[in-house]
Amino acid sequence: MESSYQKFTKEVAIIGIMTLMVALTDFILLPLLTKTLGAQGYGIWSQVRATIGLAVPLAGLGLPFAMVRFLAAEKDKREIQEGFYSIVAIVLFNNLIIASFLIIFPDFVANHFFEGASQIVRITGFIALAFGLNGVYLAYFRTFRQIKTYAVFNIARAYAEIGLIAYLVLSGHGILGAVLALLAIRVILFLVVFFLITSKIGIKRPSFSKAREYLNFSLPTVATAITAWVVTLSDRYVIAYFLGVVYVGVYSAGYVIASSSTQFVGILGLLLPAALSQLYDEGKMEEVKTHLRYSLKYVLALGIPFVFGAAILSEPVLRMFSTADIASQGHWVIPIVALGFLFMGATVAPANIVILVKKTKIAALAWGISGLVNLSLNILIVPYLGILGAAITTAFAYLLLLGILSYYAFKEFKITIEWRFIIKSLIASLIMSLAIWRIAPVGNVAVIVTVVVGVVVYGVALFLLKGFSREEFTFFRGLFH
Repeated sequence: MESSYQKFTKEVAIIGIMTLMVALTDFILLPLLTKTLGAQGYGIWSQVRATIGLAVPLAGLGLPFAMVRFLAAEKDKREIQEGFYSIVAIVLFNNLIIASFLIIFPDFVANHFFEGASQIVRITGFIALAFGLNGVYLAYFRTFRQIKTYAVFNIARAYAEIGLIAYLVLSGHGILGAVLALLAIRVILFLVVFFLITSKIGIKRPSFSKAREYLNFSLPTVATAITAWVVTLSDRYVIAYFLGVVYVGVYSAGYVIASSSTQFVGILGLLLPAALSQLYDEGKMEEVKTHLRYSLKYVLALGIPFVFGAAILSEPVLRMFSTADIASQGHWVIPIVALGFLFMGATVAPANIVILVKKTKIAALAWGISGLVNLSLNILIVPYLGILGAAITTAFAYLLLLGILSYYAFKEFKITIEWRFIIKSLIASLIMSLAIWRIAPVGNVAVIVTVVVGVVVYGVALFLLKGFSREEFTFFRGLFH
């Protein structure tokens, strides 16, 4: 019989494949949109995604996450119906309010942050509504650990979007075609998951009997989500306001490359809450600590070498995925933002600890302080340092977030931090950096080969330094016997 950690690791593998496949679409869209629409068109696209990134958590009130926390261990169908449809009804109501504002009053947002593209802002309102509903329904599969189903839907959605976007953009419909494609696929996805879930649990009019309990847990996470948006996406709005949407496109192109280092963190963010909640509620503290220790170790194992590699290869990689003009202006964004994402990835342990002990106000406080500092510094620095200033403030905000979360979380309970492994990873990254620096690639093929060489050199160096124990290798081999 497989242990809970073995089950969790297999789920990580499934979500890992999904995340990599979905992340690949960003790298397909980046050259597609930058090379056909230019920095301005890609800047507007980035503003659409940034606006959705604010509207969805604001309307959701953190309730999809509450679903994962409170219904993961629930077996009674009536309780599942009550909890699920209470959340759906509340989220739908809030989404309608926010979407209506963008649809009916688009001019203010358009004139200040979208280069006057009011039609795009209206469509963004409809997209936000579809995103919000999809988030609730897909959270059902995460809650009950139907990970394969969750993965299939996300992969199908991602590639359907990119296919339709590519068709419409290359057919000459421009940025309007891109956002309409995004809307169409999200509506189709909602209809499919709606009928699938209702066929399993039926439809029930909720009495909202546990709505207060859910909201008491989830509302602090709204502040967390909004301030997380401030840290991760508000810089686009500041850049658009002071510098124009063209610079948003340049900055966002570099940001996309840097964000590839966060994919494993995204996997853990999807899986850890449900797995840890069940273990914690059952009193299995050692297994909780094992999950967190391994998660932190693997985040660092991937994030540290990425920062080193980004510092050397940022310009040729960005040139490969966008245009020469964008690469020349935006390549320094990549290593600085990647460093910030490394700090953010390291929050995987303290952030989950405060969730387990239900002290979500701590997370809200940490994100709130980081977000306020980030926004304030952006307003002060971006007019003088441009997009480089935005990158620096992003990295600093994530470092501040890590410090605050760690201070409070480790008062609850501590996990082992493998400092020796961190040193070994740094040494392996330095060896890798020397190798790729000596290669100094020119041309797309050479860049790809150099990246592969860097990965191999890092892996071999870390293996020779015994970064992972024999027991860990034995454990992972045993998963597939």
